[in-house]
Amino acid sequence: MACFSFLRRRKRSVGGGVAPPSGSYDSARTGTSSITSGGSSAASGGRGKQHSAVSSTASQRSIPDLYEERAHKLRAFDFDELRNATNDFSRMNKIGEGGFGSVYKAFLRSPDGKGPRIPVAIKKLNQKGLQGHKQWLAEVQFLAVFEHPNLVKLLGFCAKDGERGIERLLVYEFMPNKSLEDHLFNKAYPPLPWSLRLQIALGVAEGLAYLHDGEVQVIYRDFKASNVLLDREFKAKLSDFGLAREGPTGGQTHVTTAVVGTYGYAAPDYIETGHLTIKSDVWSFGVVLYEVLTGRRSLERNRPMNEQKLLEWVKQFPVESRKFSMIIDPKLKGVFSPDAAREIAKLANRCLVKNPKERPSMGEVVEESSGDETLDKESSERNTVVIREEDSTAGLGTAAMVTQFLDIARG
Repeated sequence: MACFSFLRRRKRSVGGGVAPPSGSYDSARTGTSSITSGGSSAASGGRGKQHSAVSSTASQRSIPDLYEERAHKLRAFDFDELRNATNDFSRMNKIGEGGFGSVYKAFLRSPDGKGPRIPVAIKKLNQKGLQGHKQWLAEVQFLAVFEHPNLVKLLGFCAKDGERGIERLLVYEFMPNKSLEDHLFNKAYPPLPWSLRLQIALGVAEGLAYLHDGEVQVIYRDFKASNVLLDREFKAKLSDFGLAREGPTGGQTHVTTAVVGTYGYAAPDYIETGHLTIKSDVWSFGVVLYEVLTGRRSLERNRPMNEQKLLEWVKQFPVESRKFSMIIDPKLKGVFSPDAAREIAKLANRCLVKNPKERPSMGEVVEESSGDETLDKESSERNTVVIREEDSTAGLGTAAMVTQFLDIARG
């Protein structure tokens, strides 16, 4: 398996800050309600229990333990500072909205007041409902503990309780190229080139592997294209950790909790039993791989009945059959590596095996996808030509990045 083989991993560091928010992680990891069909998930319910079985690889250290050590990295923002930066949360500054609330673009100065202002994304949670606070708290604590090039960077938070209600805000690094969902499905964006799709797929695989195999095992639980954000160079970063959970500990194999997530991405074994494991994320990754290949959403109600569910539709075009190429996103206009496409489909199928124990781990996905083989020269040259034609619409930043990776592909 070497479908992402011409891409190479890079590292980066994270800066500092002060002051942890009040509250405990236990309250943040409360079990939640039901699958939602698109957008961000709502949540409610009681705390999930863990069922015992064979040994787990997760560390015995907990998120609260690590948070106490690392919370200093985050900055505690004043509410008035964030309100002023967004022009009182003006609709003109709004760049996104979901079940959690709204996201605004703003510019903030560094804590010492020196240097130019930097662009940030400010997430302002809805004031209604306790669950919003729980998801806010979970996100603060997870992103204070973990840092990785493929996780979005949380710069700080704001918590204000007053007569007009509670205010819960999160401040992130700004991601100028929005989400993978936007670039795959929104016709307002130019088609995402083949090699860039592979770069993004490998990036999110590395992010998930980091969460699954770290000092504390984390189950992301809501992996989907809309939660994959893209920076200026189209590096993929996982965002929205409000539904994330610690993995099983103490010799247990799964966490039992109420089922949440987004319909079309959640693993069937998790939906049926409430048993949550890292293999639940692996299933979701398989779904997104097929979205990357086909340019279709996991669920599209406006298509003919036999094409509405992506995973059912692709079964009509087996990987080894001549018909397989018919599933490839037509927006690519035939500019892709057929061999790599088949390898990605095979990988997706392994991730989508019904028995979760038979699915690969994300660590195995990354290891197998980072081999020594490269894309064939002809495919690379064809990609380069198309990218140059699209420079005027896709932007020089995109073209330069893709050309760089294609140069690596040629060896």
